[in-house]
Amino acid sequence: MQVLSGTRRPVRQPAASCLREHGTRSIRYAIYVFHSTRCHVCRHSRHSGPCCILFSHSTFWLRKQHAMLSLLSRSSTPHSPFRAEPSSNNRTLPLLLAAVHCLCCCCNRCPAAAPQQEQRSSLIPETMQDLAADTDLQATLAAIAAKGQQQLTREEARARKRSLQGLGLPGFEQKLQGFGFEPLRRQQCTTLQLNIGLYCNQACSHCHVESSPARSEMMQQQTAQRCLQLMAGSEDVACLDITGGAPELNAQFRYLVREARALSSSLEIIDRCNLTVLCEPGQEDLAEFLSEHRVRVVASLPCYGQDNVDKQRGRGVFERSIEGLRMLNAVGYGQPGSGLVLDLVYNPGGAFLAPSQAKLQPAYKQELAQIYGIQFNSLLCLNNMPIKRFADYLIRSSTLSDYMALLVENFNAAAVPALMCHQTLSVAWDGRLYDCDFNQQLDMPILGAEKTAQQQQQGHAIGRETGLTVWDVESLDEVTGKLVRIASHCYGCTAGAGSSCTGATA
Repeated sequence: MQVLSGTRRPVRQPAASCLREHGTRSIRYAIYVFHSTRCHVCRHSRHSGPCCILFSHSTFWLRKQHAMLSLLSRSSTPHSPFRAEPSSNNRTLPLLLAAVHCLCCCCNRCPAAAPQQEQRSSLIPETMQDLAADTDLQATLAAIAAKGQQQLTREEARARKRSLQGLGLPGFEQKLQGFGFEPLRRQQCTTLQLNIGLYCNQACSHCHVESSPARSEMMQQQTAQRCLQLMAGSEDVACLDITGGAPELNAQFRYLVREARALSSSLEIIDRCNLTVLCEPGQEDLAEFLSEHRVRVVASLPCYGQDNVDKQRGRGVFERSIEGLRMLNAVGYGQPGSGLVLDLVYNPGGAFLAPSQAKLQPAYKQELAQIYGIQFNSLLCLNNMPIKRFADYLIRSSTLSDYMALLVENFNAAAVPALMCHQTLSVAWDGRLYDCDFNQQLDMPILGAEKTAQQQQQGHAIGRETGLTVWDVESLDEVTGKLVRIASHCYGCTAGAGSSCTGATA
């Protein structure tokens, strides 16, 4: 039995015939037969005898070659022939093992044996339990109920401003002026970013949009249709960037992807994916859907270690994330020559700056490939923005001033020209227009012509500002030239190597 390149489900045929017909390079998974007490794919210790495991590459480099050869030679499984091809390199040995008759995977948690697994349950009940047990979050929810979301947002903005003033540090506008920059203005829109809802199966501690299963805000179809109309009328938009929440759990997600791909075969479509959504009931065909429409997947994985990921993103998230990555690899994502791009996103687990992408990416690639057999294209490193849940954490830990000082001290003028607010137009689930996703969460919409430049730079007005919506403009060109609304949180995008939805900017 073999799984052939370009297929998702196992195709039963003699291994030798498969090798002759397709060649070893075209085989995405080979079956490895051995005695073991630990699954060599998912590292889960539940094997009790001979076991066949599907790997993500036709050849798997095993560092402890003598131990593995000894292990394989003791296999008592009948009908489990294998072929070992020694390498000239005495440190490693490529093994291609092919089972002829049967598949008997004893590890029911191993994502590589997905066709034989029972359907996973939803992550949402666990997330809701964690939310209920999170005393800090419950306190925030009580404050929202008492004061309202807009009032808390204004208080958060004042706290950031006070922290800078207390340290004698300049506001972001003053910083730009000190480096000789003119007020930031919007350029032609090349990326249309849609936040289609705040509903999510996770509730990450750093989430700047405060998503969770408890959120109900969702984009409606008429708003999605209007966004497509505006995009179709613009020759400059080269990218449709769909985010959330977990955007795939919104009914408009697949509609937007299908219609956008129908509009243009060359349009880049991005799905900002949390990976665990691929394991949610009803999303079994998501990986195939994304590959069919050639969607670029930008997936969150803030670390290649389980403890750090689960601490930041919730119980069981790492295991499901690895399973989701395997699903994407299985349909071609991250594989050389497939044209299906899989990028991962790193963000710090605390009040420090993101490291260099160029230095961290090799470590990610090595760890994920060697331990889990996972491939991806690029790593994007983002700074944590001092807003919403991460701001709450900073305030609770009395480190807001320290973090703001860190951002200011590491201001990088080279990151300013590439700030995403120049060419990205952010659309909220309700159709309101923003310079970026961060301004969206801080209720800083793009204002109409009747507002003065001074009002646009103030950051927050009394009460919620209406701002422009997709229904107020006939063309995306109408926002070109408008002043970008800035405030102290913008330091997060200019610190270190710079930070944006596309990673480092300097």
